[in-house]
Amino acid sequence: MTRTSRRSYTNPVYGGYFADPFVLEYGGMYYAYGTGGVQPDGRVVEVLQSPNLVDWTSLGGALEPLSLDQKLDYWAPEVAHSGDRFYMYYSAGVGDKGHALRVASATQPQGPFWDMGLVLTPDEPFAIDPSPFRDDDGQWYLFYAKDFLDGERVGTALVVDRLRSMTRLEGSPRTVLRASADWQIYQRQRPMYGGVHDWHTLEGPFVVKRGGRYYCFFSGGQDYLVYHAWDPAKTARRMCIDRLLWTPEGPHTDGPSFTPRPAPGEER
Repeated sequence: MTRTSRRSYTNPVYGGYFADPFVLEYGGMYYAYGTGGVQPDGRVVEVLQSPNLVDWTSLGGALEPLSLDQKLDYWAPEVAHSGDRFYMYYSAGVGDKGHALRVASATQPQGPFWDMGLVLTPDEPFAIDPSPFRDDDGQWYLFYAKDFLDGERVGTALVVDRLRSMTRLEGSPRTVLRASADWQIYQRQRPMYGGVHDWHTLEGPFVVKRGGRYYCFFSGGQDYLVYHAWDPAKTARRMCIDRLLWTPEGPHTDGPSFTPRPAPGEER
């Protein structure tokens, strides 16, 4: 194959609104799940399918809504495959208030997923961005973001809890990372929980294990998003992909890009 015949792609790889994308590989196909509105089929959480990470087709909504109340928002879904079932972890709330983590299950990656009637974080006033991680010994963990009102830098930060089963947390979350710098300020003088704070935000955790080390990817503050990007015209949050480069100093990427790049598998 000559260089001129190699396939390329240009971001965004999907033209519709598709925030907080998560991609699952299963059966030789890729499935993407994202934050969005109610789909034409009445379900929520749009699911896309692709054979190559570049060409995506919408399969409609993946999750049966909790109720007919369209004011309810469903944020940042991620899916884990265990045994003969698929488990979708997501948060539900109204706007940016009252979000709690929930779990739904299905027999196939495209759904339909049905909520299991369980709130995973009943003691938290706000919890978002659940991300399941399976360690080498087979144990599952759930990383997520919750609010902290103590310490010098008040705000949303990252924790992890052990999954006793795919539908139940141990209930002893451990802090993974809290804000440590001004660039992580989401909003100064933000009214929250009956007070006014310079509110810091760390969210969107995603953990990868490579070379015996664990890497936690996340987004912070309000200016830089690692899991989706605004298009140049800032009309919507759209799904983008960029190659992750592993170096002795750790992983990095030169994205988000909006010019043609070699397609996955054709970087060389």
